[in-house]
Amino acid sequence: MTIDENIEMLDDIIEHAQSVPFSVKKGIVDIDQVRDCLNAIRMSIPQEVKQAKLIVQDRKSIIAEAKKEEERIIRQAEERAKQIISNNEITIQAKQRAAEIITQAQGKSKEIRNATNEYIENVLNQAEQVLAANLTDLKKTRQAVKQVNKQ
Repeated sequence: MTIDENIEMLDDIIEHAQSVPFSVKKGIVDIDQVRDCLNAIRMSIPQEVKQAKLIVQDRKSIIAEAKKEEERIIRQAEERAKQIISNNEITIQAKQRAAEIITQAQGKSKEIRNATNEYIENVLNQAEQVLAANLTDLKKTRQAVKQVNKQ
């Protein structure tokens, strides 16, 4: 029997005790029954204490495991946060590098366009000069032909 059951039995013995005449709070009980209950309680106490100690040990073990799990989860979260931050930094650096490359490419493109426009302008000027010279020669030749025809 458990301690609680033995205490309940002791309570029943007291409850059913015969009253002492002229007294409300005193009663006659079977001493052997009371001693048997008390001995059973004494015998149960070590078992109950052992169970309580086991429960306390289990509790400590569960708490220790929970703390280990907590530390593991925290470590994983910290590592994940570091990865996210690292990835974020890599992304930021990549975007900055891409912006630099685009700026450089736009600068080179502008330089090439300017150089191309300058080259085209020079070629057109030379062509214009050549054409102007040819036009002048053509006009002179025409004048000469007119002069020859007049004579």
